[in-house]
Amino acid sequence: MQRCAAVAGGGYSHVCCRSGGAYHQNKVIGVVKQVLGLFLGFAIFILGIPALMWLVSGKPAFTDIPTGRLCLSAFIAIAGLSLSVWSIVYMKRVGKGNPFDAMGHEVAPRTKHLMTDGPYKLSRNPMLSGTYLYYAGIVIALWSWWALLVFAVVAGMMMFQVRSEEKRLEEDFGDEYLEYKERTSRFITLKK
Repeated sequence: MQRCAAVAGGGYSHVCCRSGGAYHQNKVIGVVKQVLGLFLGFAIFILGIPALMWLVSGKPAFTDIPTGRLCLSAFIAIAGLSLSVWSIVYMKRVGKGNPFDAMGHEVAPRTKHLMTDGPYKLSRNPMLSGTYLYYAGIVIALWSWWALLVFAVVAGMMMFQVRSEEKRLEEDFGDEYLEYKERTSRFITLKK
C-alpha cells in the first residue's frame, strides 16, 4: 500500500510517498528543479532580455522594421534559438542534467556526464553561443545602440557565469574536462 504525506523542508514543499519503505522525495525535488530551471531560463533569457532591449529601444513596432532587416534578424535569431534548444536537449539526454546553474549555485540538477559531442563539439558553450546569436538577431531587428548596450552588458555578466562554470567542470571532471577545454573553443568561432 502506498502512503503519501505533505512534507516541508529544505526550501521545498512537496508530497513524499512511501511505497514499500522507500521515499520518492528526491525524484519530486529533481522534477521541481528541472521545471524551475527551464522556466527561469525561458523567462529570463528568451523573453526578459529581448523585452528589455525592445523597451530601451523605444518600443518600435515590428511593422516599422524594414522587411529585409526583419528577415535577416529572424533567420539569425531562429538559428540561435535552434542551437540553444539542441544544446538543452543534448544536455538532458547525454549529460543527464540541466543548464541552469547560477554562479556556482545549483538551480536545476547539474550534468552528470561531460558532453563533448553534438553541439558541444562545436563549442564548450553552444547554448550560450546560440543565445548570443538570438540576441544579435534582436539587435539587428531593433537597430538600436541601446539594445546593443543591453546585449553587451548581458554578455559581460554571462562571462562571470562561464568562468564559474568552467571551474566547477574542472572540479567535477578533472583531466577529461581539461583535455576537452584544450581542443574546443569557449564559443563558436571559425577557428580556435
